[in-house]
Amino acid sequence: MIDLLQRTAELVAVNSVSRNEAALATMVEASLRRAPHLTVTRVGDNVVAQTAGGSAGRILIAGHLDTVPGDPEAAVLSEDRLVGLGASDMKASLALMEALALELETPSRPLTWVFYAREEIARSESGLVELAQVPGLLDAEVALLLEPTALAVEAGCQGTLRLEVTVGGVRAHSARPFMGRNAIHRLAPILQAVADYRPRVVLLDGCEYAEQLQVVGITGGVSANVVPDRATATLNARFAPDRSLEEATAEVERLVEGFLDPELGDRFEVVDGAPGALPGLGHPLVAELVERTGQAPRAKVGWTDVATFAARGLVATNFGPGDPLLAHHPDEAVDRASLEAAWAILADLLA
Repeated sequence: MIDLLQRTAELVAVNSVSRNEAALATMVEASLRRAPHLTVTRVGDNVVAQTAGGSAGRILIAGHLDTVPGDPEAAVLSEDRLVGLGASDMKASLALMEALALELETPSRPLTWVFYAREEIARSESGLVELAQVPGLLDAEVALLLEPTALAVEAGCQGTLRLEVTVGGVRAHSARPFMGRNAIHRLAPILQAVADYRPRVVLLDGCEYAEQLQVVGITGGVSANVVPDRATATLNARFAPDRSLEEATAEVERLVEGFLDPELGDRFEVVDGAPGALPGLGHPLVAELVERTGQAPRAKVGWTDVATFAARGLVATNFGPGDPLLAHHPDEAVDRASLEAAWAILADLLA
């Protein structure tokens, strides 16, 4: 077996911030093409490697090539730990996927290894959108997304919703505010309603999904001496996978609609959103993975491409080395023990 920590360091050293994954994709592609048991397909900056066999019983293992912005040259490798951009999210998993793909010449089921681009930016730009245009390339029964989970199964994922609440007002000189109506002030009861929101908690397959609603942005203002006539609050909702995008939207709209006045041009609109994915813990392969981890499964906090695979009809779950709390953190890191433990679990499961 290759040195997984060293290989992770080599991957971290390649700058692959979103939309700049070409060099890393080429590096991974060259490695995989050495294996005669794999059929390798390159689509843009995405690389897919497949073993022989049809889609029945096929397992798809996926990981994204990109990172958030940062300096890959600042990485520090010691004997048993790597600190650096993308170490946990998710170049450790890429190294693991690459090594397993090369090693498992006769797996128990057909395997598809998906290394895809642009996960860290808008969902519409994801490399999975490109790959979905190639018939059969993403066909499988089960998908394992190797996002960092600290070696536990993080089941399903929450849905996500980004909304804008815009309210109007009337401009006036700030010395004579009684001649106008301050749009930013009109946001106050909406902000308070969101601040007072109590998360709905849902138990699905023994996993607890706590919904969240936060104000994540405020825009407004004309100049320092003008009462503003327009202001916008951007909201982000994270909702349990037992609800649809439409149901989650309707709940937020009910929360704010009493504060809106159409005559002032107030509006409520959805900017972006994606449904979640149910846990899928009843599938035998996922249950076997849970057993091998030795940990109770937990709900995935946040949205991942598990939802993308679930929408295609696959049973999907999150599992990988690395601490999810360190993702995007200045001290993002992964250790040798985590990588080797993930190797033992997945190699045994797939072989």
